[in-house]
Amino acid sequence: MVGDEQAKSATENDTKEKKFDFRTYWHTINKHKWIILGLTLLIGLFTALKTASLPHIYRSTALLLIEFNQANVISIKEIYGLGSRTQAYYQTQLKILKSRVLAEKLVDRLNLLKYHQAKDTVQQSGSSWLPGVWSPPEEASPTTTADEKGRRNALVEDVMESLSIQAVRNSQLVAISFESTDPKLAADVPNALAEIYIENDLEAKLAMTNKAAEWLSIRLEGLREKLSESEKTLQQYIESQGLVNVAGVKTLATKQIEETAGTLVEAHLQLAQVENMYKQVQKLRGQSSTAFESIPAIVNHPLIQNLKQAELEAARKISELRERYGQKHPQIVAAQAELKATKKHIATQIRRAVDRITKEYDLARANVRTLENILEQNKNKIQAINRKEYQLSALEREVEVNRKLYDLFFTRFKETDASQDVQALQSTVGRVIEPAIIASIPYKPQKKRIVVISLILGLLFSTLLAFFLEYLDNTLKNPEDIEQKLGLPLLTALPKLKIGKTDNKMKAMWMFVKEPKSAFAESVRTARTGIMLSNLDNKHKVLIVTSSIPNEGKTTFAINQAFALGQMAKTLLIDADMRRPSIAKSLGLNDDGPGLSDLVTGERNLDECIDDHLSQDGRNVDIIPSGVAPPNPLDLLSSERFGEILKELSQKYEYIVIDSAPTIAVSDALVLAKYASGVLYVVKANATPYQLVREGLKRLRQIKAPVHHLVLNQLDIHKPSKYYGYGYGYGKNYYGYYKSYYGEK
Repeated sequence: MVGDEQAKSATENDTKEKKFDFRTYWHTINKHKWIILGLTLLIGLFTALKTASLPHIYRSTALLLIEFNQANVISIKEIYGLGSRTQAYYQTQLKILKSRVLAEKLVDRLNLLKYHQAKDTVQQSGSSWLPGVWSPPEEASPTTTADEKGRRNALVEDVMESLSIQAVRNSQLVAISFESTDPKLAADVPNALAEIYIENDLEAKLAMTNKAAEWLSIRLEGLREKLSESEKTLQQYIESQGLVNVAGVKTLATKQIEETAGTLVEAHLQLAQVENMYKQVQKLRGQSSTAFESIPAIVNHPLIQNLKQAELEAARKISELRERYGQKHPQIVAAQAELKATKKHIATQIRRAVDRITKEYDLARANVRTLENILEQNKNKIQAINRKEYQLSALEREVEVNRKLYDLFFTRFKETDASQDVQALQSTVGRVIEPAIIASIPYKPQKKRIVVISLILGLLFSTLLAFFLEYLDNTLKNPEDIEQKLGLPLLTALPKLKIGKTDNKMKAMWMFVKEPKSAFAESVRTARTGIMLSNLDNKHKVLIVTSSIPNEGKTTFAINQAFALGQMAKTLLIDADMRRPSIAKSLGLNDDGPGLSDLVTGERNLDECIDDHLSQDGRNVDIIPSGVAPPNPLDLLSSERFGEILKELSQKYEYIVIDSAPTIAVSDALVLAKYASGVLYVVKANATPYQLVREGLKRLRQIKAPVHHLVLNQLDIHKPSKYYGYGYGYGKNYYGYYKSYYGEK
């Protein structure tokens, strides 16, 4: 349904974030301009009165140059490790300037305790000295030491809070400022603090130099004793160990180790060779002598090889003799005896070779052990020499370190003792570049500036308040609100009429007739055109005019719209608001005559109830007043008789305009809507909450009433608004031309 889609569109539009439009905000500001101006002026006036009662505060500033390159005391800081660089150094000096020690010296130097200190100090953008803080000296009353100390501590705290120490950017300058109601005091404090700072630094440097010299003297004596003790210890150690030339002894022992190590390597190689033969012999122990012939060292021995050759010759000889002689031949017997003797001799030589190998193995082992013992003894000797050399080197190093440290301290002591006073005095931490002078013009309060700022803040606050009030305003103010919050097109916007207390409200009812070229009449004609063009195929016959609540101007619109339609065709205006009828009275007709209630109940006929005075005057509009107020208007409007009457009237008139009761209060409009071909819903601008309008439209949509257009009534077109710039300003301009042309005042 169209109505449901429009309702949905209204809900979506209501939740959408509005785009920024400057004219919207300007309209809000213009609407609440008197609140904004009044509140701004009130805040400005209050601030001006409050500022006028504030005392004059004077401020003086001294410029102090902090010297970085001359801040060292010869080389004492090198000894103490107190070196610093630019940034850290300047930050340190600023902290010193702000220290309590200097503040106490400042209080004592200026004898500030002679002033009577009031306790009601006021703090403004840092502590400022206001009237009552410093007053002329008074006769001192007896006070205890504790009271005097407490007053002094409080005074020091106040001075520290009132001082402003600021480094000047990109320079070595420091600005020392002080504020007071006494201009002379405001100048004396920065100058005195700068002098105290320089003097304090000189005193500190002299004290440091003297302390360093004293410490060096004590330390030098200790170093002298330590050097003497270390030299004595070194000499005693040399004598006790009998050390003459440690390096020569160590060199000889090292050479012996190298020679022994080389011999030991050769002995190990020889032992390895003999050990191999020895192991082969040990494996063949207990076997015949021929078994040892497998050992190369034995079989390759020259003597055994000669014997083996003799054995072969004897065997060959026996073989030759056997071929010529018999077994018992003496030559054969002699040859066999020779062979046997040779074999026996070979066995004897093999046994001797085995014994020789065993002896060589034992001898090689003994040689290796002997060389290892010699090497170990030499190593122990070297280690002993190293230990003595290490201890000797340590004692010599200690003597050397003590001697160098003593010489260094002795040199520094002589330099410091010779130039400590001159260097300390020449190295000042800073100097005053520009002393503070007595101010002739107060520094604050800057009354004009405070008032201007208060006006700006007041304007900002009041503007925000105006926007907050506008945010709380939930009424429908303009055509855009109608479309965004309700989702229905606007039929027309009726301008607000200026009707004074002495004017008759009937003027509004006759506005379309009496002032046809006014903005109001033009808006009514716009509504008429919209009605006629909204449905060309099915012309709106019966138009119901209603609103959410009373006093929204629905009757005024119904009457003037009837006049407008009457210019086009025969029109009937019916007053169906039988609870609060007003059409007859507003048009100057007889409000006691028969009307709609009499017609529906059947007490009067149609001709008796129709008032045609306006038609006789050429208005082409007939009227049916409400008639006698019935006890049950809703029952009459719900009756079949009313439907029949309305059907009969539709045959007689081209347009029927029915003024109905409001939708929220009663249900009359809901009953009438079922007969309507169109419902015109009137909304009063800047008066009716849109929630009520939405509720009224919801009721009409629930019965599927043909609500297609809304009428915005009493729109003040004389107020600046963004909406008049593109369409709704036409009526205003047209009305202006009308007044100018016809000379209306």
